[in-house]
Amino acid sequence: MSVAVKRPPLPVILLANDLLDGDIVFWTGKTWSLDLVDAAVAANNDAAATLEQAMAHALATNRVVDAGLVDVAIDSWGRITPRHIREQIKTLGPTIRLDLGKQAQTGRV
Repeated sequence: MSVAVKRPPLPVILLANDLLDGDIVFWTGKTWSLDLVDAAVAANNDAAATLEQAMAHALATNRVVDAGLVDVAIDSWGRITPRHIREQIKTLGPTIRLDLGKQAQTGRV
């Protein structure tokens, strides 16, 4: 028996934690990247289904954990921003030390 899972509103990206080091990673359509700008964005149901297939394969092969589709906003410059604060924090890194993590490396504070 399959259980229907509610998909977040489009557009979406696939976000997960790397199984070996715990880093947040983003599915590019071919591989996983540490950088949000590389994320494949699904703007329609067919593309979202493709991300779901990639997620199922990655979870089944123990490549990542805590994988899921995340609804995002895309601004006029093409920048991707998760709509929910939990995923925004994940994409930036630690919240207690702004001089560490991805926000320190990229200047996205």
